[in-house]
Amino acid sequence: MLVPSPMIRTKKTKAVGIPTIDLSVERSELREQVVKACEEYGFFKVVNHGVKKEVITRMEEEGAEFFAKPNSEKLQAGPATPFGYGCRNIGHNGDMGNLEYLLLHTNPVCISERSKTIAKDPTKFSCVLNDYIGAAKELVCDILELVTEGLWVPDKLSLSNLIKDIQSDSFLRINHYPPLNQNGNKNWAPSKNDGNIDNNASIGFGEHSDPQILTIQRSNDVGGLQISTHDGLWIPVPPDPNEFFIMVGDIFQVLTNGRFRSVRHRALTNTTKNRMSMMYFAAPPLNWWIEPLPKMVTTQNPNVYKPFTWAQYKKAAYSLKLGDSRLDLFKLQHQQQDITQHDSP
Repeated sequence: MLVPSPMIRTKKTKAVGIPTIDLSVERSELREQVVKACEEYGFFKVVNHGVKKEVITRMEEEGAEFFAKPNSEKLQAGPATPFGYGCRNIGHNGDMGNLEYLLLHTNPVCISERSKTIAKDPTKFSCVLNDYIGAAKELVCDILELVTEGLWVPDKLSLSNLIKDIQSDSFLRINHYPPLNQNGNKNWAPSKNDGNIDNNASIGFGEHSDPQILTIQRSNDVGGLQISTHDGLWIPVPPDPNEFFIMVGDIFQVLTNGRFRSVRHRALTNTTKNRMSMMYFAAPPLNWWIEPLPKMVTTQNPNVYKPFTWAQYKKAAYSLKLGDSRLDLFKLQHQQQDITQHDSP
């Protein structure tokens, strides 16, 4: 059971436990657990996931080797536009964080090209990355099929096939958060606290939700990830380098017509230890039209969102600040309000 620290607990909140789901249990029970976790938190941990430990270890070793390089060498893999190496800058709208990162498209051809600027042995790096991406993709597809079964969607492969599609726009991001007390390194000046953060920590990556369908996340053994419950309570997530955390993204919120809600989360830096995390962002092809699944729309629960493509949503996401609520732009009531305001004298 995870208990929030006193500094972020309010009088109205109780101790909250993050769901842990054992993927080896009987399937009918498993799909119910996954749907419940997506509804209540938009976030859960999976164990007995089947990903080989050496696949995880090799990926972490490659990431650590890259971030240990001198800045002059790392900069050869950037700037992130959006793919490649980035430092502190998050997006195009002035958001900053106490981190450096690699953002990579999961297409094998893109990986092969990018690896030439990232690693001394590009072939090895590509193989390690492709193995990790393949394992993450398989895991996310298993979870999507469990969800469609749990929601009684007629075609249980309808969502997983989008991720398996050769045109899938999925990404891999590796974030590295150096410790705050690196003497003489002005690049890692801590950001201002937001009032709920311990004085020994700062925001490494600000509050946001992921725009994709699902995110598969893991980190080394250094804490920092926090999620927000639907009532606004920030909960620290204990690190578990051998397991994976699943996050509901904005597109999944649309697909379920709001039954699932994308989880808002942030990352804090550590005073003395390096933290490295890896996220696989599962996304559909750019031209795929997104709207609530027919099963999710009823007379009692009418359609909330207007149709849009993944490319349109990405463009909107990149045009906004990190913490902005992008989905508001695509709600039908928002569209109606715009029409009303335009027609008003």
